[in-house]
Amino acid sequence: MLDMQQKIKIFKALGNETRFLIFKNVFTGGYTCSLDKKDPKVKVSPHATCVSTIAEHFDFSLPTISKHLKELREAGIITMEKKSNKIYIEPNMETIRELGSCFNTLVENFDANRELFFT
Repeated sequence: MLDMQQKIKIFKALGNETRFLIFKNVFTGGYTCSLDKKDPKVKVSPHATCVSTIAEHFDFSLPTISKHLKELREAGIITMEKKSNKIYIEPNMETIRELGSCFNTLVENFDANRELFFT
């Protein structure tokens, strides 16, 4: 379960426009990553993308993109795994679902107690 500090870290990470765009595209499958032809045995999720592919879509250096990805990983909303010579990135669906559940609870509580807010 996400504690308050973890939730704050997620919102801070997504508060940066570049990180938000990177996350959005990782989450929605906006990028594809070529498989490593040198090692065809490497198993990769069809939802994964790689750092170099993400970097192609931004006007930043690879180290800058890596720094943004590190922030997203430390916030817990993406996972990164090195396979062969590439680093693959996927959304952390467990964390995203839990965060979504928090928003649902907020909305339900608001709807149930609307009169407390507007009377």
